[in-house]
Amino acid sequence: MSLIRQSSFQEKEAVVSGSLYLVATPIGNLEDMTFRAVRILKECDIIAAEDTRQTRKLLTHFDISPSMLFSYHEHNKAASGPELIRYIIEGKNLALVSDAGLPAISDPGSDLVKLALEAGVRVIPIPGANAALTALIASGISTERFTFVGFLPRERKDIKSLLSTLKSSQGTLLFYESPHRVIKTLGFLLESLGNRRIVLARELTKRYEEWVRGSVEECLTWLESHPPIGEYVLVVDGASEEEEQKLRDAWWQELSLEDHVDRYEKEGMSRKDAMKKVAADRGVTKRDIYNSLL
Repeated sequence: MSLIRQSSFQEKEAVVSGSLYLVATPIGNLEDMTFRAVRILKECDIIAAEDTRQTRKLLTHFDISPSMLFSYHEHNKAASGPELIRYIIEGKNLALVSDAGLPAISDPGSDLVKLALEAGVRVIPIPGANAALTALIASGISTERFTFVGFLPRERKDIKSLLSTLKSSQGTLLFYESPHRVIKTLGFLLESLGNRRIVLARELTKRYEEWVRGSVEECLTWLESHPPIGEYVLVVDGASEEEEQKLRDAWWQELSLEDHVDRYEKEGMSRKDAMKKVAADRGVTKRDIYNSLL
């Protein structure tokens, strides 16, 4: 790996190609848009957006008329990414926006950034609103250390596997979730992490912004009588020092799953009982252990 230095603010005469600007957009309230973001969007030749229909509404509100509005999303990034980089190399300045918040967070923008850097293109962030950090700072849960998880995987075994790696983390955990999956996700959190303190923050900066603070079980009960509406950020308390130390000191910590199961089998357990015991040790389901050993 070779060292690469970038100066974001060079004299224009020294810049041969254009630049990639990562422009934050409002997460709800249009007043969250910064003066700098509006200026950059007006000055850029091309704006690339996840959903051009949504972005057109924003551009119309701020009287922004780009020369080109380009569609760039998860399903066309393989073809669109190189084309966008070609425009930049030819001298065009390109602004990348997401539907809401910071581009490259839980969207394909990170792939475009990698392509740009590989091509020697300057990448310049234009900061602004972010749902995860907005929820965190007002949650009342520790902000000293945190892990952004984003959306959980779709498959149950992948969800359980991911959450098992987070069980001993002392830092606050930040998740994104849709109204259609939030109840199911809380169930996974309760099963894998226990009945921790949690904050549900929905519709952030919008008219119906709402905060629900309590334990995971209390929040599940709340949602039974208040059906989920809008996008959620889940702010989950990290593991206690005692929980973290207990897991760190576990004798099986350095063993692979196969060796862990094998240890119990050598003690006389059947493979089925050994897998059940390993699942209990690691705080996952027996099905997770079985699937991992297939």
